[in-house]
Amino acid sequence: MRQISSSEARRKDTREKIELGGLIVKAGLRYEKRALLLGLLIDAATRMQNDGSERARLMAIGTEAFRDNTQ
Repeated sequence: MRQISSSEARRKDTREKIELGGLIVKAGLRYEKRALLLGLLIDAATRMQNDGSERARLMAIGTEAFRDNTQ
């Protein structure tokens, strides 16, 4: 197995960040403040840890959003 070069690792990291940013846009949150976005994510992560059904609920919302290409 070959080692990933540092430039390949940087490209992979950059692509991942771009894709994650695209999720923010798809959710309709492009113009929200970064602190709000981080708060939303932290809150969701906490709720998922404390309630197993919350993960399933959020997954269903996200799955439906990916099916709906109008967003």
